[in-house]
Amino acid sequence: MNFTVLIPARLASTRLPDKPLADIAGLPMVVRVAQRAALSQASRIVVAADSPAIVQACQQHGVEAVLTRADHPSGSDRLAEACRLLGLADQDVVVNVQGDEPLIEPALINEVARLLQQRSDCAMSTAAHPIDEWADFINPNVVKVVMDAQGTALYFSRAPIAFGRDFAGRPWWKEGSELPAPLRHVGIYGYRVGFLQLFPQLPQAPLEQLESLEQLRALWHGHRIAVHVASQAPGPGVDTPDDLERVRRLFGA
Repeated sequence: MNFTVLIPARLASTRLPDKPLADIAGLPMVVRVAQRAALSQASRIVVAADSPAIVQACQQHGVEAVLTRADHPSGSDRLAEACRLLGLADQDVVVNVQGDEPLIEPALINEVARLLQQRSDCAMSTAAHPIDEWADFINPNVVKVVMDAQGTALYFSRAPIAFGRDFAGRPWWKEGSELPAPLRHVGIYGYRVGFLQLFPQLPQAPLEQLESLEQLRALWHGHRIAVHVASQAPGPGVDTPDDLERVRRLFGA
């Protein structure tokens, strides 16, 4: 495979200020993410930063980084600028690995890239895994996805979808039912560079604004998203100080 991993990183974070530079066992978190991504089959790993401090931290540890504008409204806008700065071609594939995923599985990165390369009918790829707990199914902070027979996303939602009408209030997938378990969306994306350049120019979709889910913009405008279903959940990400302490313990720090 030939693809590039792009890692968007910005200093501003409401719940965890300067998050990309947070120390995890002696290294900034964004460097830890890049090191995990380097274990994938990607041909290039690049951090798309909004601050010279992030670029400097990456360079100090041998990680390639580019400085992007600080006023981008979303990570996809930042990645689109990074693609231009790197001179990537429209047909190239990039995988967006979030800068707060220091335990991302390299194999998952590979699968998301491979899926997009196999699905010429899709502009994007992403991942999901079966939900185990009912509490996660009904949690609006856990994004769900439903797919068609080809593994293409039909819809993403914070609501509990698909909902078992005859099993209301019960996890049917734990009751011996042959019906599939619901799927939790994992926030990793593959893009063709040409579409990634187009995406920020598309008008926001009403459903995107309602659910606060940017990927719904692609579906709203008729673009298809292929979904890789992993057997298990990825390692924990870092959104809060508690998350950071949990990951530090996993690194033995």
